[in-house]
Amino acid sequence: MSSVTEKNLNINQEFVTFSAGNQIFCVPITHIREIRRWTSVTILPHTPSDVLGVMNLRGNVIPIIDLSQRFGLGPTETGERNVVIIAIHGKNSIGMLVQSVSEILSLHKSEIQDTVDVPTSSHPTYVTGIISNNNNMIRVIDLESVLDG
Repeated sequence: MSSVTEKNLNINQEFVTFSAGNQIFCVPITHIREIRRWTSVTILPHTPSDVLGVMNLRGNVIPIIDLSQRFGLGPTETGERNVVIIAIHGKNSIGMLVQSVSEILSLHKSEIQDTVDVPTSSHPTYVTGIISNNNNMIRVIDLESVLDG
């Protein structure tokens, strides 16, 4: 058996990596519907600061959140280099504005390290694991808690 085949047998999950707030995060690829270029959104009154508004995606109204703002890392300056990750949330879709999408990682579950229990304020913890890859610490986010936030 070749080493490539042996290596492929150990792949358990694929993750889409992206940057938000100048930090690197990832989510399982199975939770991603599509990735789109940034376009302006329709602003909704009286929404939290991390909710940018809504966009029309092939006849569906999709809410768009600023992931950096949701994480408490400050607002994302929007521009043509930004992208919106359309994630599946239950039966609905929601868009997450990020700085950029980097790559797809194929990993075995054992390569995901648990996070350290650090006392936090009342804010939810969105990170469920850490991946060390090419001298980068990539945070695995819990999409459910991020999108329910």
